[in-house]
Amino acid sequence: MVWTHFLLESVGLVTPNCCIGKYTIPMHSNFPMPMPASLPALIVGLLLGCSSFFATSDTLSDAQRLMRQGQPAHALEKVDAYLASKPSDAQGRFLKGLALTEMGKPQEAIAVFSKLTEDYPELPETYNNLAVLYAQQKQYDKARTALEMAIRIHPGYATAYDNLGDVYAMLSGQAYDKALQLDPSRRVTQSKLARLRELNKPSTSSPGVAMRPAGETSSRMTSTEQAVMPVATASVPAAGEPAGKSITALAAATETDKSVQQATLAATDERAVTKTLQGWASAWSRKDAKAYLAYYAADFRTPRGIPRKAWESERTRPMSKPGKLQVEIEDLQVSFADDKATVKLLQHYSSPYLKSTVTKTIVLVKSRGRWLIQQERIGG
Repeated sequence: MVWTHFLLESVGLVTPNCCIGKYTIPMHSNFPMPMPASLPALIVGLLLGCSSFFATSDTLSDAQRLMRQGQPAHALEKVDAYLASKPSDAQGRFLKGLALTEMGKPQEAIAVFSKLTEDYPELPETYNNLAVLYAQQKQYDKARTALEMAIRIHPGYATAYDNLGDVYAMLSGQAYDKALQLDPSRRVTQSKLARLRELNKPSTSSPGVAMRPAGETSSRMTSTEQAVMPVATASVPAAGEPAGKSITALAAATETDKSVQQATLAATDERAVTKTLQGWASAWSRKDAKAYLAYYAADFRTPRGIPRKAWESERTRPMSKPGKLQVEIEDLQVSFADDKATVKLLQHYSSPYLKSTVTKTIVLVKSRGRWLIQQERIGG
């Protein structure tokens, strides 16, 4: 059971107009005397620089036009020429990832989008496209993680939710198939699988449409050329053209397999808890007392019941001493119960004055979307 109707963003990224932002000259205040002879040459040089900017912008426009015409190889040539002079440009790199995707080079496209997420982590569309490529290769866990990151960056990103629904449907289908392999007589599972397949039958009644403007997701993104791209065909239709078939989104997956989604949410929370503790250890190592204490909940249970201020002073005192402080954690075991996360881990502490390795148990609670430490003790 394979569906490949994920929605790939084919938007462009906005490059600031350097001619306006960098070269404004207040003539009335700077030139009370006659203009020096060298100044006209400077102005001409700036204008030439601006014309070069517009030329490179035209290069990307040509590449986008070639993509819409189904000529990704020619588009890639244009993009590579553009990136030769602007290798870090996000817009060009994003378009290169799209061209590689359409050319059937997913590994190269994944490399491009992955590097973009490192250099421009605020762009949710890049995570979305990375997820589409992972899903194409049936790496649904990676796809889910990328989509969750896109949604974390922009909670109102409808396309990412749509694709996340597709991923849940894939995982549901895999789970039902596995259940039937183990026990073919499970009629309830057969019924669920049949309903899921029915929900995801291709629709012939309505054509695909362009996605909602992506400009809302990031100051770098624009929607003037955004369109639906089914991974199965890897084509970039113009806005309004038929764009293939998409399957039911999150609501359908919820109806068919709530347990899968619950497991997914638990995995998301586990990653969030792990990330919190890694940040906590990092702040400790940096001797950043303010950031370190921010990882503790307002109702943190201090050891021996000592006052919170006294505990904070005791815990942060080593941070004011000279020398390197290093805290590392490993072997994290996370469990959840009663809206709390309990983590057992191995902590390595090193400073010029003390070196220790201890097993710790840390209890965290969720407050305003963040996991915070409520209890910390040595041992199990």
